[in-house]
This record gives sequence, structure tokens and C-alpha cells, in this order.
Amino acid sequence: MNDIKGNFRNKFYHTVDDKGRVSLPARYREIISTHYNDQLIITNYDSCLLAYPYDAWVTLEEKYNQLSIMQPEVEIFGQFFIAGASECSVDKLGRILIPPNLREYAGLEKNVVFVGMGSRIQIWDKQRWEETFLVAKEKFSEIKGREFLAKLGF
Repeated sequence: MNDIKGNFRNKFYHTVDDKGRVSLPARYREIISTHYNDQLIITNYDSCLLAYPYDAWVTLEEKYNQLSIMQPEVEIFGQFFIAGASECSVDKLGRILIPPNLREYAGLEKNVVFVGMGSRIQIWDKQRWEETFLVAKEKFSEIKGREFLAKLGF
């Protein structure tokens, strides 16, 4: 996703209500309503959820559809990531309803963190996020100066 449509950045702390609704951060709402017709696709990821603007999700699905399901990795990816996806509309109050199965998978009960990751958003249980961030912080020093960061222009 290029800057014309906006990228998701920063992290924001919010609370899930008893019905499974959570307010999107205002900046994310602005990007989604301006460029993506208030539509998100949310799916399983690595101990959290990933939310894609609808257009970005369609592009990902088109790439997936070109792959052979005879490859075990493709089938596993489809079963976990593609089949786990749910469409979530942003309501008039700027909230999304995260389906119960996705909330259960990611351990989302009350306090959540939205983490902007460029073209997508990670949605974490607050405690899981804090643990994950500490690990990432430690590992960052391991990748500093390596080829990966050089490719990013550092």
C-alpha cells in the first residue's frame, strides 16, 4: 500500500465490550472510511489477529488463488488464514464486531492493542502484545546491521 491511501502506524489501546465490539483508533477509522468503504477483513495470525482493508485482502486472495493446493504449505495457509477470515464492517460509532471464534483464538477478552503494520493492522490481547514486544525489542538488536535492514534502506 502506498502513502496515497495511507499506512497504518503506531499502537493504540482499546477495550472490547461485552458484545465483542471495539472502537477502532480514530486515525485508522479515517483511513478505512476514506479509502476502503468501512470494510475490514480480519483473520487468524500468530497469537493475534490481522486486519486488512478489503481491497488489500482481495489482492492477497487473488495471489493465493494462483497457488496450487497440492503444496502442503498452501493448503495449511488456506485452512488457517483464508478460511479463518471474517468480513467486519465499521459501524456508525467507529466500532467493529470481532467474531467470537477470532476473539477466542487471539485471547481477546477486555484490553486490546491495535498495532499498525503498514498495509495491515495487528490486533493483540494487551498482555500478549507486551510480552511479544519485549521479545521483539531484544531480537531487534540481533538484526540491527544485517542484510534485512539494509534492504529497507537503513
